[in-house]
This record gives sequence, C-alpha cells and structure tokens, in this order.
Amino acid sequence: MQAMCGRGRCTLRADGIAQACHFNSRPILHVHMDRYRPSYNVAPGFNVPVVRLDDGGGDCVVSHCMKWGLVPSFTKKTDKVDHFKMFNARCESIREKASFRRLLPKNRCLVSFEGFYEWKKDGSKKQPYYVHFKDDRPMVFAALFDSWKNSEGEIHINEEHVHKTTTNALLLSHFCTVFPIHYSGETLYTFTIITTSSSSSLEWLHDRMPVILGSKESTDWWLNDSSLSNLDKILKPYEETDLAWYPVTPAVGKISFDGPECIKEVKLEETKTISQFFSKKQASKSEDPTSEKTPIKEELQECIAPKIEKEEPQNQSTVESAAMKDEASVMEEPKQEIVKEEPCSQEESVTKTGKSDTKDADHAKPSAKETDRLRLLHMSPIKKRRIGANDKQGQGAGDKQPTLFSYFDETSRNLFLARVKSPLRAAV
Repeated sequence: MQAMCGRGRCTLRADGIAQACHFNSRPILHVHMDRYRPSYNVAPGFNVPVVRLDDGGGDCVVSHCMKWGLVPSFTKKTDKVDHFKMFNARCESIREKASFRRLLPKNRCLVSFEGFYEWKKDGSKKQPYYVHFKDDRPMVFAALFDSWKNSEGEIHINEEHVHKTTTNALLLSHFCTVFPIHYSGETLYTFTIITTSSSSSLEWLHDRMPVILGSKESTDWWLNDSSLSNLDKILKPYEETDLAWYPVTPAVGKISFDGPECIKEVKLEETKTISQFFSKKQASKSEDPTSEKTPIKEELQECIAPKIEKEEPQNQSTVESAAMKDEASVMEEPKQEIVKEEPCSQEESVTKTGKSDTKDADHAKPSAKETDRLRLLHMSPIKKRRIGANDKQGQGAGDKQPTLFSYFDETSRNLFLARVKSPLRAAV
C-alpha cells in the first residue's frame, strides 16, 4: 500500500499550538513561528509548528516551526533535499532504521492537526476522505525531528513544488513564504510523523494511520519518558469511537488547492461494475418467487408434450379413417360391378342363380347381422381397436397380423362372401 498521512489540515493559531498538545501551564518558547502559515491542505515541505522539549533541560516547552519531511543529519551536504522521502516513519521499524533509531532518546516531538486526508483507491480512481474528531478538537500525532546543515555557498529550494506556469508575482512571494530559501550555513529542522497499523474503524480506508495521542498522559509519556519501555503502549492504533470521516473533493490532491473548500463534504456518485450489476440482478430474481422458471429442457418438454398428445389421436383417426375408406371401397366394388352388368329378366336370374325374387327381396332388407356390421363401420376407432384386439385373441397361433375380416364375426363374413360371389356366378 502507498504511504499514508501525506496531507492534513493545520489552521490553528500560532499561540494555540502548545495548548492543543495539552501544555497549558508550562512556559512556551517560540522558534521560527513567523514562518508558519495556516493551511487547509498541508503537504510535505510545508512549515508546520511542532512541540518539543527545551534543549537546555528546563521546564519550558518549545513551539518550533519545522519543515514536514525528515532530512537526516547525516545527509550529504551536496544532496538535493526531498521532503517526500521520509514524511512518515513506521513504528515497527523506528528501532531498526538508523534514520529513526538515533532520534528516539531525545528527538521526540508532537504535531497538531485538526484532521488529515486519506485516499480510498477504487480501481483507477482515488477518492479522498477527511478524517477528524467528532467534536473537531485538534489531533496530536507522535513525531520525530532532526536537524541538518547545508553546505556553504549554496542555495536550496524545493523546486519540485514550483509550477512552471506560475508567473504571478504574488503567488511566487507566497511560495517563498511557505517554502523559504535556505542560504549557506543555515540549519534546517525537519520532522516525520509516526504511523501504525490502521484501527478497526479505518481499515476499510487504508492499512496505516498516524499514531494519535488522545490524552495528556500519552503526550507526557512520549515527550518525557527517556526509556523505550512504554513505546508499545503509546505507538498503537487509535481505537476510540470519536473519529469521523467523510468524502471531500478530489481537488485536494493539488498542493495549490487551499481554503475551506478542502474540507467541504461532497456527495459521491454511485458507480456499479459489471459484476455488481449482474450479482444484484440475480439476487433480485432469487428474492422474487414468481420469477423462478423451470429449466429450458423442462419448458420444451412442457410445450411439446401437449402437441404430441393432440397429434396422436389425429394420426390414429386418420389411419383408421383410411382403413374405413378401404373397407367401404371393398364393400362397394361388387355393387359397382352389378350396376355395369346388363339387366336380365327374372326368369334368367332364377334359372342362373336358382333363387327366387322373394329371396332377393329378403336380401334387400338388412338383417340384424348386417345392422351390426353397419354399426361397426360407423363405430369409433377406439371401439374398433378393442374389437380387433378381442378377435386377435381368438385367432390361431399362425395369424400374426389382423385382417379386414377379423373385425367381423363368422356370419357377417359368410354373408359378405356370398354377396361377392353371387354376381360372379351370374357372370359365369
């Protein structure tokens, strides 16, 4: 993760810095406080007041304006000053790194901000948040300071903070006030803010946070205790519930942006990723019982099954109707042949057939068996199938497939054959 606590708000009055650090009764000395300029957007390289003990060992404390961003005293005289390299110090490594280890015994100090900014990374975007106390009281951070003397005959200035487009004389004069020029032989005082792991309430925002000393007892320990026994008790996350935060304008990322607009709360626009969109859509479907649907295969089966059921009786009826037509055609073929034959007298018909007219008249009237046969012809296919099944059971083992005559009883079949053969005998 990126280093944190790189921006803050320090708009306190110069004479209220020591009181903000819980030093109300002790004498206060002021050093270089004329360089201090309150700002809503303090960054490394700015002159910020810190509170430290007096070098003489007296009872007074010193309100000293130093530059934020540690420059170790062993830095080469010819090196270019960069306050962004060490504006934070991890509490886990201050006993190990030479830049911080040698400062622990006597170079401790306190830094007071009203709040600090931290950026929440969301994909390619970064949203700044302003973190502060709910009652807007000043925060007190644990810090370390050091001094460095530049080489003679050189002038050092933080050119990386000067915008090339800055041509306004008033802006340049303000820049020289915030980032004063260090002439040869001048001692430069700098400090770094100590950070620790983030508290449970702020871990969503960043994995680090500054060491906040929330009581007078903790500030006294940090400044006056020369031993290192209480460091673990002091350098820990701030777990109290009086912290608050809210989003602010991304313009605070520019050092040149300053003023009350820096801490003005902004309303965030809700942005949804593709995965969030589909996850919410699926969640809404699962909550709505009416939206549950069967799988595609089941839907197809439900759609196709009724059609098959409807088509089956139609197919059977068409097949059986065709069979009925075939039967009717077979029954009507002899009649057609009789119509085509030449008419003959009653005597000839009697001599040839050996039957009288009275017998033909009797045949003209349908008998009970013929009535049954006609009724069978107009019978429904299902009933015919049942009758065919019964006839099939009565057939011999050699009959494998029902014939047309299997649908009639023996008497009807004999009658049918007699009527078919009678015209053939007449023709002979």
